Amino acid sequence: MSTFATVSAANPNPNKSIEVVQPPGDSVSSLCFSPKANFLVATSWDNQVRCWEIMRNGATVGTVPKASISHDQPVLCSTWKDDGTTVFSGGCDKQVKMWPLLSGSQPTTVAMHDAPIKELAWIPEMNLLATGSWDKTLKYWDCRQSNPVHTQQLPERCYALTVRHPLMVVGTADRNLIVFNLQNPQTEFKRISSPLKYQTRCVAAFPDQQGFLVGSIEGRVGVHHLDDAQQSKNFTFKCHREGNEIYSVNSLNFHPVHHTFATAGSDGAFNFWDKDSKQRLKAMSRCSSPIPCSTFNNDGSIFAYSVCYDWSKGAENHNPAAAKTYIFLHLPQESEVKGKPRIGTSGRR
Repeated sequence: MSTFATVSAANPNPNKSIEVVQPPGDSVSSLCFSPKANFLVATSWDNQVRCWEIMRNGATVGTVPKASISHDQPVLCSTWKDDGTTVFSGGCDKQVKMWPLLSGSQPTTVAMHDAPIKELAWIPEMNLLATGSWDKTLKYWDCRQSNPVHTQQLPERCYALTVRHPLMVVGTADRNLIVFNLQNPQTEFKRISSPLKYQTRCVAAFPDQQGFLVGSIEGRVGVHHLDDAQQSKNFTFKCHREGNEIYSVNSLNFHPVHHTFATAGSDGAFNFWDKDSKQRLKAMSRCSSPIPCSTFNNDGSIFAYSVCYDWSKGAENHNPAAAKTYIFLHLPQESEVKGKPRIGTSGRR
């Protein structure tokens, strides 16, 4: 029995997901789908930004590499423009490149910081790009101008960023969570200390903009409402743990239709949850390596996730000969992602 367990533990794809062809040569740092079509972009520590077209015909899914661009150093983040024409990417070369992917034009530099750029968000309601950096600033950019429209000082390095206009939440070092009302983007709306005791890894604004999720390196997620009258609804829960082993929560993604959410972690697992009924809808089998990032496509019919080493156990656990990077596509069944009331309660119908 123990032999069998060892064999299954080394499986990068125990959930029988679809494998994306020609994955990056090093670990994946971000994944994002076009808001208009099934084009998937991945950024990597190999300095590349790659795009695949995902062809779907019923249960048959094919992946076709379409294009790629290079940065001078590892790329950490990416996002699409809302019209699906353009990709923004940023990273350790301290700049954001704007890549007009659909037109085939060359990328241009549209934003600069004094330290690596960790997070990006396109804000269609303002026609601006927001960039968060380890230089302890958040900057807003009009891509037609070389200087930022506004530079917002942060208390610490930016680690995580989420936008659902008018709500924006920035997670920084020292467990700061800075909330902005983008109708007044040059002023902090509220600054709170994370409800979690350990370093913030990811944040995700509620689809109704009434609050946000925060995930930490200590296998825990906080569900936080902004309205003072709703504070009794706040709670935290443990996840991505195996006995005494505690893993980082690396990714939080709301389903675009059902408004349930996915978590992915350094334990190699991804799970689907319903915050309103406080239950896990589906626990997927653990992959053999961490999942550093994940994302849903625009209609929630595809969940993309990467399986690769994330350096969470340091250099001594990195084996270059065996290290392989995968990007997988999971096709969620409705039962995995559609919220349901708790049995024995009078919850949502």
